[in-house]
Amino acid sequence: MNKENLLVDVRDLRVYFHIEQGIVRAVDGLSFNIKKGQSIGIVGESGCGKTITALSLMLLHPQPEGKIESGNIYYYPDGDNCIDIAKLGIYSEQIRDIRGNEIAMIFQEPMMSLNPVYSIGQQIMEAILLHQKVDKIKAKEITIEALKRVRISAPEQRINEYPFQLSGGMRQRVMIAIALSCNPKLLIADEPTTALDVTIEAEILKLIKDLQRELGTSLMMITHDLGVIGEVTDEVVVMYVGKIVEKAKTNELFKKPLHPYTKALFKSRPELRMKGRLSSIKGSVPNPYQLPEGCSFEPRCDVAMDICKKKIPGLFDLDGHCVSCWKYN
Repeated sequence: MNKENLLVDVRDLRVYFHIEQGIVRAVDGLSFNIKKGQSIGIVGESGCGKTITALSLMLLHPQPEGKIESGNIYYYPDGDNCIDIAKLGIYSEQIRDIRGNEIAMIFQEPMMSLNPVYSIGQQIMEAILLHQKVDKIKAKEITIEALKRVRISAPEQRINEYPFQLSGGMRQRVMIAIALSCNPKLLIADEPTTALDVTIEAEILKLIKDLQRELGTSLMMITHDLGVIGEVTDEVVVMYVGKIVEKAKTNELFKKPLHPYTKALFKSRPELRMKGRLSSIKGSVPNPYQLPEGCSFEPRCDVAMDICKKKIPGLFDLDGHCVSCWKYN
């Protein structure tokens, strides 16, 4: 692969949690890459390891319980210059320069992520003053421009307001403004439309996509909603219990999903003109302390074979469409 176009290359990443009940393999052998200007989606049920994957790219996974056991997170800020984030110390100057500056994240709950005792302006300026060599006057100008960029009206007034004075959609726009204030190379959006109504959700998704194109930023979208994935991504990674079960171009995945889990996700998605009852995936995500010996999806799979109970399938590459299922060996 041409490294000039590569931004992040994750190889065989394993993030385990060591707790009293045992070891939880939250991320278990993940490999994918993100190119410059590309938008990639990570989809799956709650508890599949999507958020931990995103947090580990900035070494923000819960610690000391959570630990990167093995693997690499190669980051290419410019051309051949390469940094293995997985090998950096969590308090090192290098990772502090990367967090929020070169890799930024929009978190799920803006009301929980924004500090209620600081004004909107103070919270945006904090990131700017930390990462950019500017004074407070210039930082205020950049803050106002950031609010204009995310289409918040009267930004000169908004910078003096507090999170409780804003609606859910406005708070999410503020989170996007904070994330983009330093013009990062990679923007991670973790369920950015959770708890927003449908109209506001559409506006936020359009805003993220427009800003990504305008700034040339790479985008990593984490969601359980295939509709969101279809709107804003070029490529999709489907996760189940810490592993990749399918990986393909977005249009290819929507045209021809291969893994039984991916097919089940599509069937359980509500549609405008659907008739009859909505399908559901039988059973539930397995206990992380008692994973099946073979394929983790086998207990819920309608097409499971004997080998599925005994052996974990690899990720088989079918002309660029990768799937972890013995049916395609």
